[in-house]
Amino acid sequence: MILWLCLCWGFSPSAGQPDSELMARYLEEQLLADYSIVEQVARRVPRQAKFLQRLETRPRMSEFHVRSTIISRYAFTTVSCTMVNSGSEAREAVFEMQIPAAAFISNFTMSIGNKTYYGEVTGKEKKNSTNDKERQKKPPSPTEGRENGYETFKASAFIPRKMQARFTLHYEELLQRRLGKYEYTVSVRPQQLVGRLRVEVNILENSGIVSLEVPPLRNSRQRGNGKAEGDMSPPPSTVIGQTKTLAKVTFNPSVVEQTRIARNGILGDFIIRYDVNRELSVGDVQILNGYFVHYFAPTDLPPLPKNVVFVLDSSASMVGTKLKQTKEALFTILQDLRPEDHFNIIGFSNRIKVWQQDQLVPVTPNNIRDAKKYIHNMSPTGGTDINGALQTGAKLLNDYIAQNDIDARSVSLIIFLTDGRPTVGETQSSKILSNTKEAIRDKFCLFTIGIGNDVDHKLLERMALENCGMTRLFQEDEDAASHLKGFYDEIGTPLLSDIRVDYPEEDVEQVTQNFFPNYFNGSEIIIAGKLINRTSDRLHVEVTASNSKKYILLKTDVAIDLPSRNDIRGVPGLEDGKGDSNYIERAWSYLTIKELLNSRLKSDDSQEKDSLMEKAKSMALAYNFVTPFTVLKMKEAGLHSEPPQEELISPSTDGIGEKVQSLQGHKAPPGMREEYSSSHIYLFFRVLSADGDPHFVIDFPSSKFSVCFNIDGEPGDILRLVSDQTESGVTVNGQLIGAPAPPNGRKKHRTYFSTITILSNKPERSYLEITPRRVILDDGERLVLSCGRSAVVRSRSLEVSISAFSNITVTIRDSISFVILIHHYKKPAPYQRNHLGFYISNSKGLSSDSHGLLGQFLNHEVKLLQESLNSSHQEAGQNQTEASNANPTNTLKVKGRLVPVVWKQRRIFNGQQEVDCWFAKNNADKLIDGSYKDYLASHPFDTGSSFGTINSL
Repeated sequence: MILWLCLCWGFSPSAGQPDSELMARYLEEQLLADYSIVEQVARRVPRQAKFLQRLETRPRMSEFHVRSTIISRYAFTTVSCTMVNSGSEAREAVFEMQIPAAAFISNFTMSIGNKTYYGEVTGKEKKNSTNDKERQKKPPSPTEGRENGYETFKASAFIPRKMQARFTLHYEELLQRRLGKYEYTVSVRPQQLVGRLRVEVNILENSGIVSLEVPPLRNSRQRGNGKAEGDMSPPPSTVIGQTKTLAKVTFNPSVVEQTRIARNGILGDFIIRYDVNRELSVGDVQILNGYFVHYFAPTDLPPLPKNVVFVLDSSASMVGTKLKQTKEALFTILQDLRPEDHFNIIGFSNRIKVWQQDQLVPVTPNNIRDAKKYIHNMSPTGGTDINGALQTGAKLLNDYIAQNDIDARSVSLIIFLTDGRPTVGETQSSKILSNTKEAIRDKFCLFTIGIGNDVDHKLLERMALENCGMTRLFQEDEDAASHLKGFYDEIGTPLLSDIRVDYPEEDVEQVTQNFFPNYFNGSEIIIAGKLINRTSDRLHVEVTASNSKKYILLKTDVAIDLPSRNDIRGVPGLEDGKGDSNYIERAWSYLTIKELLNSRLKSDDSQEKDSLMEKAKSMALAYNFVTPFTVLKMKEAGLHSEPPQEELISPSTDGIGEKVQSLQGHKAPPGMREEYSSSHIYLFFRVLSADGDPHFVIDFPSSKFSVCFNIDGEPGDILRLVSDQTESGVTVNGQLIGAPAPPNGRKKHRTYFSTITILSNKPERSYLEITPRRVILDDGERLVLSCGRSAVVRSRSLEVSISAFSNITVTIRDSISFVILIHHYKKPAPYQRNHLGFYISNSKGLSSDSHGLLGQFLNHEVKLLQESLNSSHQEAGQNQTEASNANPTNTLKVKGRLVPVVWKQRRIFNGQQEVDCWFAKNNADKLIDGSYKDYLASHPFDTGSSFGTINSL
């Protein structure tokens, strides 16, 4: 096999004599990671030895080990990862782990070479109110660093040559029961094949474990309806051992088994589902070391009648898959309504359409048939009036409850679904929240569903939280219908209402929420607290609630002296747990912090919010939890007895240093891969960029403002972005690709950069051709690099660094740097195209004679003038905010030309940063030298040496 590979590459085992270690590593990577000669990084390389010396691979992950201990639904998870740098110089290693959004990180350590760093949880400093107000003005991110209930923890380190780094992450979570099962999930996405990969999960449930199952690896992050479909056998190499109260599950795939699952190392989610034995009684109360947790999940109760109003978004943005899958889900949900239920349907866009005016109708075959017809005929059009739709739904349900003799024990609820943000009617989130709360008045619950990336997840979350409901955010994919149905299954069968759990006030304190408006089949109510009187041998518990037949009252006395039952010390398989022995206390602290965070989210009183924040912060510090109010700071563990000094871990000047990214609370980088670039590119340079449609942004630091403009070119146009061929020898061209305009858009079509060409002729001729899929480098020999694989390629004067699916950094002679962002859509809309964004990050090596659409602004300043009615001019570069609010026309002065401008905002760096800028209309008329057509190149390799002249490389 090795001989065959050598012959394929054009040299014999004895000829050429390439570096033996480099060749061995290359062959190992090819055999373990690629398995396809066609897909190799270099498709045609005349001199393989030289190529191997130039192409650098990322550090190799030698071990990925996850160990979890679940004790009475409380899970402790430890992830350890070892990376080895076998190269000849320091290289960056990135440890990335997706964890459940509900989890709290409790510790993180790094060992890099002979240094060890440990995490210390400290309180986050409170931002000043001005910054808070500014942040409130910005529209919230649709996912806030989340990917469908998951968040990304990321840390990176430069590993010295021939050394290794070890990352260890700890996090904790309380498992929630849904659809009759607890689901524990581990993200197994090491991003590369791993020599030793192992997931080990130990479960201890003193109540007894039932229905333990390990389904196949899941790639979609959505929760379906829980029904088994197709092959439900465990992943390969999974071993399950179980006794009455203990279970051990291991997943230990070899490299070959990993390649059969996914050659890129993104295997998926390893899932364990199980339930515990339970009876129709007061529930399971567990007590240990002065703390208790009470699990209440009765079964075999008759369901309560439902009065439900479905409020469905039918705006123009729901066109296509989203509306189709919503209809499919509603058809199934309607079939699951029970004869004693009543329902109605509201469709909304900029108009509100009620299926049955002023009433809820009973569930009959004819009504179900007519409702399906109504849903089938819904068509997407118009804007999104969220406030009007909710007001209509609340009034409909309130009037029905007031005017009809409904069963007092029935459950009323609104199920609200949207894919966007409010655009019609009331659009302020605060007003929508207050209006909704006033309309509902605690009489029923609101459940919200968001589809896609454009929803205001914070608005939906708070609306549900303030009105005793729940929220779910789903992506638009092929399983959306089953996920919607799965969410309805969670809330579609109410068994109890008005549940209250009481304990004697003289025996307990600091008890978490003990009143619940509804209990749904398959879920669970959890209460925790502290014991005051530890000398007592019993705890009295009372549960009151109502169901469809009667009001119920459950009473019992729970024995407190149960150390042998709840103490896990000495339990086989759990010997390594450190904080595990206090699992009940930690579950109480976890629940208490979550409730404080939710209470703060619901509060509109600033003093109350501050008080809740301080309580949550104090408890998080006591239990070492990373929360929105605490931060994990890294310190070096010294070998001496003195306390270690706090150290800001950042790259050293020679590249051999360490850095940690995104360790503050739940503010990790967004889960979508195309957004990772923002976590790596901390841009402290002036902004000169062309991205999107394309939008150009030019920053003028000395004037303290930015200028922006659009170029409305035609598909196929090649725009000269930078032209400095005579002096520095560098030219950058960008070719446009066309796309239809979005619905209701002003433009006839959109254009994006499909190709960026970078040409350099000093000290030697070379060029780069970059597309969203590949990078072609030609500097005497031709390399074709995939944008889907991280790599670094260096020559005498050029360096190309590819961060897979994220960004490409091109450095020329260490004095010129360009960053190209890759915008890649998993499921693009008709008006979306995979495209590139171009940013100048270092322009020191470009001359003062640089030109091009961006290059001409590198060494020229622009002044902002205000033209008043008497034509007097006033320079206003220092305060553009006042200028934007003034009545006079705002004007830029550029090389003696006067350019009228308006105030706008632009999003750059994949939407991660907003820039306020003065916008020049009409293809930057008078702002740029000449007209934009003067910047059209004849072909991608056209190297016009100066404005108005054209040459070829």
